[in-house]
Amino acid sequence: MVRSQSLGVALLATSTLLLESALIRLLAVSQYYHFAFLVISLALLGFGASGSFLVLTKRLRVNTTLNRGPELLIITGILFTASIVTAYGTVSFLPFDSYSIAWERQQIFFFIIYYLILALPFFFSGVCIGGSLSIYKERSNIIYAANLIGSGVGVLLAPIAMWLAGVPGALIVCAAIGLITASVGLRIKNSQNHSYRNERKYYWQNLTLGGVVVFLILIVGLLSVLNLTENSILGIMISPYKGLPQAKLYPGSKVILGRWNAISRIDILSGAGTRQLPGLSYKYSGSLPRQHGISVDADSIQPITLVGPDDFAASLFMPEALAFHLHPDASVLIIEPVGGLGVLQALSGKAKSVDVIISNPLLVESVKKAAPEFQLYDHSDVNAVLESPRVYIRQTTDNYDIIFIPLTDSYKPVTSGAYSLSETYNLTVEAFNDYLDKLMPGGMLVISRWLQTPPSESLKILATIIDSLQRAGISNPKEALIAFRGIQTITVLIKPDGWRDDELFSLREFLESRRFDLVFAPDMKPEEANQYNKLPTPLYYEYYSTLVNTDDIGEFISEYTYAIEPPTDDRPFFYHFFKWEQTPEVLASVGRTWQPFGGSGYFVLLALLLLVVLLSVVLILAPLLTIPGRSKIGGPFWRMLIYFSLLGIAFLFIEIPLIQQSILILGHPTYAFTLVVFAMLAFSSIGSYFSRSSWLPKRFAMLILIILSILSPWMITQIAYLILGWPFIFRAIVIGISIAPLAILMGIPFPYGLTRLEHHWGRYIPWAWAVNGCASVIAAVLAAILTLSYGYQFVLLLGATAYGFAFLVFPRKWNKAYRT
Repeated sequence: MVRSQSLGVALLATSTLLLESALIRLLAVSQYYHFAFLVISLALLGFGASGSFLVLTKRLRVNTTLNRGPELLIITGILFTASIVTAYGTVSFLPFDSYSIAWERQQIFFFIIYYLILALPFFFSGVCIGGSLSIYKERSNIIYAANLIGSGVGVLLAPIAMWLAGVPGALIVCAAIGLITASVGLRIKNSQNHSYRNERKYYWQNLTLGGVVVFLILIVGLLSVLNLTENSILGIMISPYKGLPQAKLYPGSKVILGRWNAISRIDILSGAGTRQLPGLSYKYSGSLPRQHGISVDADSIQPITLVGPDDFAASLFMPEALAFHLHPDASVLIIEPVGGLGVLQALSGKAKSVDVIISNPLLVESVKKAAPEFQLYDHSDVNAVLESPRVYIRQTTDNYDIIFIPLTDSYKPVTSGAYSLSETYNLTVEAFNDYLDKLMPGGMLVISRWLQTPPSESLKILATIIDSLQRAGISNPKEALIAFRGIQTITVLIKPDGWRDDELFSLREFLESRRFDLVFAPDMKPEEANQYNKLPTPLYYEYYSTLVNTDDIGEFISEYTYAIEPPTDDRPFFYHFFKWEQTPEVLASVGRTWQPFGGSGYFVLLALLLLVVLLSVVLILAPLLTIPGRSKIGGPFWRMLIYFSLLGIAFLFIEIPLIQQSILILGHPTYAFTLVVFAMLAFSSIGSYFSRSSWLPKRFAMLILIILSILSPWMITQIAYLILGWPFIFRAIVIGISIAPLAILMGIPFPYGLTRLEHHWGRYIPWAWAVNGCASVIAAVLAAILTLSYGYQFVLLLGATAYGFAFLVFPRKWNKAYRT
């Protein structure tokens, strides 16, 4: 019976983790970020709520069918499937928009509904898992291990399902597995009753469920076929402020291609009025080339320029043309050019060879299909490499005359705060060090960014470059830098070997002919600033000169209006500009203006933290109200509360930073989530399975867990830089193996804690499940907040600290009968 019940639990756990992965991709399309921490938190909220629900139903003696294993699988499997349909309908039709939450008060109400409805499937899954732990409490380690194994399978299944049929198809697979779980319950119940009448009844029930499952699978197959050609977003409600919905409003716009893969949604539009040549000089008087628009995850529209390199006259008037002018016949490396505009610029600039790093293979396929007559990525001088930029830089032995980072982001108002959480590993200090290492003698690095007033992005990129140059051993960075601006963009050229006099002369000729304003050069005079695109004051020159010439750049950064600390691999949040000093102004303007300084975006996280804390407190305390003589609850009870809370906090404080840090190593959030969560769950299931073994010293295992948790920040960093240039499969294997010892030990404390409850506190096993889940909910949101301010390694150390405190209340004496 336990084995059959474990199969049902494993199936529902598979569907649950597949659902988590699908929601992460869905939110990446519908909102501004993948919100992995939010999905994890709402999943754990559902689990916590399920534990409280199970305690209350047992104490109040209602819904007693949930106390029988087969019925539990049947009911929760069907309700899980129904709740997925409800959740998808909510996401598809509820006009929630995270971008506008600061000035539209109804968005707060929408967000609460959004959050709670999305938690429903996880609630029913939690009822199944927590109820099974309680029903089969003597074999709870088997049930918990089945839960972890099934979850791991779900994580692995997710990218396959989304590659074949996109997010909608993955959700249908979730629904089908939920019904299969119910079918397992029916089969168990049928085996318990051998009467012909009941056999016939359950035969028809199984046949009905089987028919529904087959129907859902056929729909997935149809979606797979559509995805191999072209398909729509299929009803997903997208923020109206994202690039794709805005482009669709243009008269005559048409989606000519739409595809999913495991890591993205690509849409290409024609006739959408796409005219994007960032930084183009107003001195250019020719006609603009025709362009399609390409969107990744429904975000900013980037151009696919429908012209050949020899006919692209406008390229000579774009700011990056200076690099090709100063270094003709160059070998060029281009980082993530999306629709290929940067590649076209390099070819028009007569580069002798162009290596292109692009991490999403679907982008290359889509550009080729949308513009087959130009074959940009198939050009004889172009070598397109499908790899993460940071990985390729470590892999290649080639050096380059020019490394070009095109401006492929849309203009992001610093006031929006919508992008604060976005990891940008290509713009960290360590990334620039990697780029500088790959320059030939006399080579240069070129990057353009958008201008904001007062300056934010432009100063952050300069602070990052200066830090990188200093780490590279260049004691006087100003000799390596030149910067100039147009109306909307600023371009920085970095030449570690320093600029020659003839190059500085050519620079000024280029700027004068294109009417670009010099912002910084080693020999620049104050009167050269602010000549053509005039501002009330030479703001950018003043700030750049201060940053480059100051003896204490840290003091300037700490006193500046925005957070412009250089992003690092430990804190890779280039678009995070919020500082706590802005709090009074943020609070004063919420609901009246757009989000100032990105502060409201940050305060949304704090509001979410407050919401989950309140919900968790209610879910934890509600079952206590049903305890007879609850005023006499003693120390062992509170030790149990603290212990399971600390385990929930510790697990998430370690898991989430490991996921985030693995994005750098594996190249994309989907890959990182899949591998890390699978490894954590699979290896934790081993620890769970052996948690009852008499040969395993539990307290010693807990002590080793604490030591490994403390060492994990250092180990992950060292492993990352050691294997970053390895092939993907070997990187994945090393990450999995490195997580294994820690994960096995992390699987022991929770099921072992349950064994301490069985004889005298058995009825509170679901409550322990609730406490653990609710603490994890809080930890998931808190980890995101702390990471923004202090980095991943700090959160990992907090996880180790939580395990340390759990060790102090380790369940030795909750009852004298429990002594080991």
